Amino acid sequence: MMPKPHPAPAYALPGGKLDVATRSEWVRSMIKGTLLFGPKHRKLMRATRSDDRVALHEAERTWARSAMRAIDLSVNVHGLEHIDTSRSYIVAPLHEGFTDLLALQHVPLAMIYATAEELFSWEHLGPFLRSSHQPCVSLTDGPSAYRAILRAGKQAAARHESLVVFPQGTVLGIETAFLPGAFKAAEYLDMPVLPIVLTGSAQVWDYPFSTRLTTGKSIRLEVLPAILARNAVAGARAMEEEMKDIALASTPPPRRFVPSRDGWWDSHRFEIDGRFSDLRDALAKRRATHLAPRAGDPDPVEPSANIH
Repeated sequence: MMPKPHPAPAYALPGGKLDVATRSEWVRSMIKGTLLFGPKHRKLMRATRSDDRVALHEAERTWARSAMRAIDLSVNVHGLEHIDTSRSYIVAPLHEGFTDLLALQHVPLAMIYATAEELFSWEHLGPFLRSSHQPCVSLTDGPSAYRAILRAGKQAAARHESLVVFPQGTVLGIETAFLPGAFKAAEYLDMPVLPIVLTGSAQVWDYPFSTRLTTGKSIRLEVLPAILARNAVAGARAMEEEMKDIALASTPPPRRFVPSRDGWWDSHRFEIDGRFSDLRDALAKRRATHLAPRAGDPDPVEPSANIH
C-alpha cells in the first residue's frame, strides 16, 4: 500500500517519501538535507567500514543529532536511571514512526536494530544498514524473523551491544499487539528486556500513511525498569499493558490505528491488542470475510496464548 500524499499544498523532497507544506520549508529542507545526506552521511558510512564498533555508534549519534537539529526535533527523556550500561539488553520500544530511531539515540547503549527487510532497499538508509551489519528481519515469515532475532541477539551480546526489537512489528498504532518473538528470544539468550515508551514520532513523519514532514515537534521517551530474562515471557503481557497505559496518558499522544483512514493493511502480519476489543473484532470480521487463513500467522502476547 502506497502512502497517501498530504493534501496540497505539498512541496516534494527528493526520493518521493517526504514533502513539506511551504516553499520556504522546501528551501530550508533542501539546504539541510544536502549537508545531512552528503558529507555527514559519507562520514557515517566511513565509520561503518571500520571494525571499531564504539566509533560506529558515536558516528550514529552524531548523525542523529544533526538530523534532529535539521527538523527542529526535541526529545523529552525520562528513566535513564533504569539502564545499566554494562549490560546487553533486548530493547523493546513502542513504535509509531521512523523518527523513533532518532529518539532512541538518547539511550546510552550501543545498539543494533532488527530491521524490516524492505528498508534495505532505501536510498542512503539501505547502504548504511548493510554496511553496519544491522539484522534483516522478514515481516511476512515469522519463523525466519525469530531465527534472525536469535542470531542478532547472540552477536550483539558477544560485542557488548544491545538488540532493539520493536515488539509490535508495525507502526500502525498503539492498538497493535505485542508479538512474542522478542520475549522468547530474551529468555532463550538470557538477556534482560528493557521496555521503552515512545510517543510523538507519527506527528513528525507519519510514513507510510503520509509523506508530510512536520518540523518543530517533540517526542517523549521513557525507559522503564528492565525485566529479567527468566521473566520475559511470563511478564510480557503485564509489561505491554504498563507501557500502553503510560503512552495513552502521555503528551504528545500515541498514534492511533484508524482503518477508515489508514487502510486495513491486509498483506501485513499484525494483531490487535484485546484491550481494544471493538477494533479487534472489526479486524477479525474483515479477515473472515476478505482473507483466507494463513499458516504461521502470529499470536499476540495474551495470557492464554501459547508463546513457548
